[in-house]
Amino acid sequence: MSVIQKKFVYNLAFLLLLNLLIKPFHVLFIDVHWQKEVQAENFGLYFALLNFSFVLNTILDFGITNFNNINIAQNNHLLTKHFSSLVVLKLLLAIVYIVLAFIIGLIIKYDYRLMKLMLLLGFNQFLISFIAYLRSNIAGLLLFWVDSIVSVLDRVILITISCFLLFGSVLGRKPDIMDYVYAQTIAYGSTAIIAFFIVFSKTTFAKFKLSRAFAMMIFKKSFPFAILGMLMACYNRLDTVMVERMLPNGAEQAGIYAQGFRLLDATNMLSVLFAGLLLPIFARMLKLKESIEPLLKTAFILLITPGIVVAVGCWFYSTELMQLLYGKEHLEQASAIFPILMSCFVATSTTYIFGTLLTANGNLRELNLMAVSGILINVTMNLFLIPRYQAVGSAVSSLTTQFFTALIQVLIAQSVFKFKINYRLLLILIIFIAGIVLINYFSKNIFHNWQMNFVIMVIASGIWAFASRMLNIKSMLRIVKYK
Repeated sequence: MSVIQKKFVYNLAFLLLLNLLIKPFHVLFIDVHWQKEVQAENFGLYFALLNFSFVLNTILDFGITNFNNINIAQNNHLLTKHFSSLVVLKLLLAIVYIVLAFIIGLIIKYDYRLMKLMLLLGFNQFLISFIAYLRSNIAGLLLFWVDSIVSVLDRVILITISCFLLFGSVLGRKPDIMDYVYAQTIAYGSTAIIAFFIVFSKTTFAKFKLSRAFAMMIFKKSFPFAILGMLMACYNRLDTVMVERMLPNGAEQAGIYAQGFRLLDATNMLSVLFAGLLLPIFARMLKLKESIEPLLKTAFILLITPGIVVAVGCWFYSTELMQLLYGKEHLEQASAIFPILMSCFVATSTTYIFGTLLTANGNLRELNLMAVSGILINVTMNLFLIPRYQAVGSAVSSLTTQFFTALIQVLIAQSVFKFKINYRLLLILIIFIAGIVLINYFSKNIFHNWQMNFVIMVIASGIWAFASRMLNIKSMLRIVKYK
């Protein structure tokens, strides 16, 4: 295993450790308590508007983050040259974003309360986008330990504030959804300031400036990244927007959808972390003409293995997990949506690995065509399924879209890099999946206590991952012993 592969694994372990300590607690405890506190309908409105703000997020970034990540990884000296100009450009894009969000809000007839919430969420999206840009500089310099800390800093601040608001009675009244959004603003704003000064310390920053020629150059180079980001945001995030707008009880249905989506969003954080580490590494390896196949296989196996365990386990323990998190409110429908959405994790895991490779290689045209196909499938299925099956129909649409786009990206990567089909890995994958299904089936009836059965299932699945050779204990030990 090469030095760069070992560096990837070590930094991935540190990144995962931090994020597994912080982000699941936020999603499964803090976020759940906020939804219980403000109720499904209010949270559903917030969730739909949040996804709406995600769809427009491309305007804030315009592909700059991915472009910059690759560019700095391959040319470290460009950090000083580009940093001040890109900061100004990001601020100008934020103004365009807020104005456009306001206009679209007027067109789709959002009232004053929804407009206020949408604009505040839009400002939060700017802060998130700015943090992502700053982190792209940190990751581009391969300062992965620093990037790992910054990646959880906003959650740590948000958890702290939320605990005071939810359990400290500091407001003297019952918290509402706006309090949650304000807390997010403080958390993101604080993290953005800290990340800015980290990057500032690595560059010779003279003054804020932006030339027209530089802006046009950046737009030209980052435009394909921007289009890809917008298209992927559409087929990933339009579901709840369509649910909220198309149904008479749309806000409530969006809230129920959010119950199932929350854990998918949490697990997808792992995929995002992988992609954040892999993009600059793939970019540098491709520039140096190193073989990327071993790292690609390592990353795919490390991510797809827990993805399969999670997806299959959620089909067998859906009702129990939903009741544990939310009680009996909307239990039947939430339990139907949850396993469908969690199955998307297998597809998104594949997308984040192969899509990141194709992005680093500059195959933006192919990825954009794939994303357009994904939008057509997603919107068409939603228009047909949402009126008939409500939020469940939207979940089915999402699952179909995610697996279709994941498969297309695998086929594109195979065509571009001329990978040989790894029949041994495919066979192991099939055997592993079959074993996980059997483990879940038999674990359900071991004890009357489902939590004990669930723990046994997780442990048995881990053992099976090594026994089936999905994970190789010898290679993992070699990584640990490497000095």
